[in-house]
Amino acid sequence: MRTLLNIIWLVLSGFWMFLAYLLAGVLLCIPIITIPWAIASFRIGAYALWPFGRTIVEKPTAGVGSFLGNVIWVILAGIWLAIGHILTGIAMCITIIGIPLGIASFKLVPVSLMPLGKEIVDLP
Repeated sequence: MRTLLNIIWLVLSGFWMFLAYLLAGVLLCIPIITIPWAIASFRIGAYALWPFGRTIVEKPTAGVGSFLGNVIWVILAGIWLAIGHILTGIAMCITIIGIPLGIASFKLVPVSLMPLGKEIVDLP
């Protein structure tokens, strides 16, 4: 079931959101100081491409640095990616079949706003 949901997700939303994260990551690679945010963008973009069967958990070693980095992330790219997830989720919830995908898109909003201090893990 996860594979089927991932394939439908990939076609309807995942690829486009992956491209948005990829664009954000490439733009954040231009100034050298923002490369850590670019790496986070690429990591979350890969998760947004194929989300079912994986989840996001807090890193136990994340501290104040992650919080401050997330504040900068929201200003640079996070708000736009979160808006993309919200609009995609609303569009998917229009149909009954798309409701699980819309819910998955809404679940990506917090991580699109605060990607630092998070870790992607596979579900059993």
